[in-house]
Order: sequence, then structure tokens, then C-alpha cells
Amino acid sequence: MSSYQGPDPEQRQRDAAAAKKAMLERFRAASEDPAVAEPRAARAATNEARLVRIAEREAAERVRKAELAEQAARAAELALQAQREAEKAEALVAAEKAEQAAALAAEQKAARDVRYAARKAAKKERRRGY
Repeated sequence: MSSYQGPDPEQRQRDAAAAKKAMLERFRAASEDPAVAEPRAARAATNEARLVRIAEREAAERVRKAELAEQAARAAELALQAQREAEKAEALVAAEKAEQAAALAAEQKAARDVRYAARKAAKKERRRGY
């Protein structure tokens, strides 16, 4: 009985190289196939459109943030102006109150001086006896 003799290692290596070469040729043929290229091109176009939309959204967002910052600056300026006006109004009210208080104090002093002068005159009259 004779034993089975398989291919020698060199033959196996050549067969493996030929199989790899055939697989590579099939892959290249499949990648160059127009049926495969169309969906790939469609995906690339879709991706480009998506990137454009993303860029447009980001630009719109930057514009919106700039507008919001401008509005916030205007609001802060208006608030500052309102605060200044309120401080001026408070200062006017305080000055008016101080003026009224000074006038009241002067009026009270004048009334007190009149009463004092009347007491002094009455006392003099009592001392003179007439």
C-alpha cells in the first residue's frame, strides 16, 4: 500500500499566492464596478450636503449669539442709564427733603424766637409794673 503524497510545500505556497492574487483581482473588479461606485458617490454627496448644512447651522448659531450679545449689551446700557436716572431722581428727592427740613427748622426757630421774645417782653413788663 502506498501512502498519500500531498503537494510539496513549494506547490502549496504557489497555490496560496495564486489564490491571494485571484482574490485581489476580484476585489479590484468589485471596487471598480459602476453599481458599487454609484452608491458610494451618493453617500459622498450626502455627506458633503450634511457638512454644508452643519456649517450653515454653526454660522447661524454664531450670528444668533452675536445678536444676543448685542442685545444684552444694549439691555445693560439701558439698565445702567435707568439706574443713573433713578440715582439722579433720588438725589433730587433727598435734596428737596433736606431743603424742606431746613425750611421747617428755620420756621420752627423763628416761631421759637417769637415765643422767647414774647416771654422776655412779658417779663420786662412785669418787672416794670406797667
